[in-house]
Amino acid sequence: MQSDVVLNVSHWIYLLSVLVIIVTMIMRANVVVPSVIGTFLVVTAITGSPISGLIGIFSASFVAAKELFNIFLVITFMTALLNALKVIEADIRMVEPFRRIMKGGAASFLVIALSTYGISLFFWPTPAVPLVSAILLPAAIAAGLPPLTGAMIIAIAGQGMALSSDYVIGVAPGISAKAAGAAVSAQSVADKALVLSLITGLVALGITFFCSRKYFRKPDASLLAAWQARASDGSTAEVEHQGSFDKAEIARAVDYSDENAEPHPETTPAEERRMTRWARVFAIVTPLAFLAVIIIMTLPSIIPGLPALRGGDAAGLVGGVAFILMMLATLAAVGPRRMLDVCPEHMTDGFVFAFRAMGSVLPIAGFFFLGANEATAQILGVPLEQAPGLLFELIVAGQHFIPDNHFMMAFGVLLVGMISGIDGSGFSGLPLTGTLSGALGPVIGMDPATLAAVGQMGAIWTGGGTLIAWSSLIAVAGFARVHILDLVRALTLPVLIALFISTISAVILFH
Repeated sequence: MQSDVVLNVSHWIYLLSVLVIIVTMIMRANVVVPSVIGTFLVVTAITGSPISGLIGIFSASFVAAKELFNIFLVITFMTALLNALKVIEADIRMVEPFRRIMKGGAASFLVIALSTYGISLFFWPTPAVPLVSAILLPAAIAAGLPPLTGAMIIAIAGQGMALSSDYVIGVAPGISAKAAGAAVSAQSVADKALVLSLITGLVALGITFFCSRKYFRKPDASLLAAWQARASDGSTAEVEHQGSFDKAEIARAVDYSDENAEPHPETTPAEERRMTRWARVFAIVTPLAFLAVIIIMTLPSIIPGLPALRGGDAAGLVGGVAFILMMLATLAAVGPRRMLDVCPEHMTDGFVFAFRAMGSVLPIAGFFFLGANEATAQILGVPLEQAPGLLFELIVAGQHFIPDNHFMMAFGVLLVGMISGIDGSGFSGLPLTGTLSGALGPVIGMDPATLAAVGQMGAIWTGGGTLIAWSSLIAVAGFARVHILDLVRALTLPVLIALFISTISAVILFH
């Protein structure tokens, strides 16, 4: 491998900007402004023109938007589907039957974990947390499950296990793969992340169960009455505006509690019966449709010879299925004439949510894309052979300092991911861990997709909502009526042990 790389001022500015962004993350501040400033300085240093640097601010975000727009569309379609299902209350119908099998603490533990994981895998934890908290958590508490344990299960299964793989919607593996370079496919990252997320989640849930089962109580309605009598202790207000994103505000948008519910228009008994019928239909059809999608996505890796989904086909399949289901649910709710007006409204709401949730990732990704020559060529508008690969060249120049040990490298990328998650966003650090994985993997002979999946675990389990008080863990604590810092303390040991085990497993399974 080439080892006589000559570093110039653009390399050092890029490295300094990365360090500034990491420090900003540690300080729990938003990294969009440092990323934009870093982009301007790096492009100016490469071209020698401040005008080109100003143009580079726009071009970097534009290139990132082109690369990641399929992700925004999938979020849009899935959010539109969720809104359509909420109109006929099919989302509530999907989880209500589980209440009947909550006969004790252990059964409630399993039901909460499975339902949270399933909903979060299809729709992200944003709707899963309030839905499970409003419909299933009260039944679980009456069955003897402690509220703190219930909150831990929701956080681990939703914000941790489901979001860290993001296997169905594909936002996280898509960002990681784009940052890692053209040679890394999103499906490869997604497949590895799914395995690692299951290992991490099952270990964390197992530790939680064995540590908390001594606190399980016999079923008693008074347990629910005592929990419902709890007032908010104000702990979420202490931290909800810290970090990069006010995720509690996003979660409130889909709160299922009675005081936040919008009044339903007057309906006739016949109309109510029709809605109930369609709610039951879509409560069955929607999970089955996405189960079929998962089977189609995973079969090629199990049965050799089957055609695999390429490029953005997996995201396209998810988005297409979501759009068709959204149209059908809207047709059932409002009829063929009004459907023509209501479907675009659901789409608009979906776009608003997508950009609220992910919009600030674009300038961050734009900066880190400057580390790879494929994206730099697009940002600068020059041929590929003339574009510098800043991060790759920095690593080649300092490769004698890099330990040739897969375990040390995997834990190093995990640590970077966890540091990037300190700002409270599990996604803002993915461009960093993806770029590092794409540059470091070939140097030590390790699959970049594996490193990207490990970094994804660190970033999302930390900032996505299990280890950081100012992440979306705020919403979990608020809905479960437990102190946010008690929840963080209870989750820390199970999650850290689980991440340690899954990182070792990554090296052994995917070496």
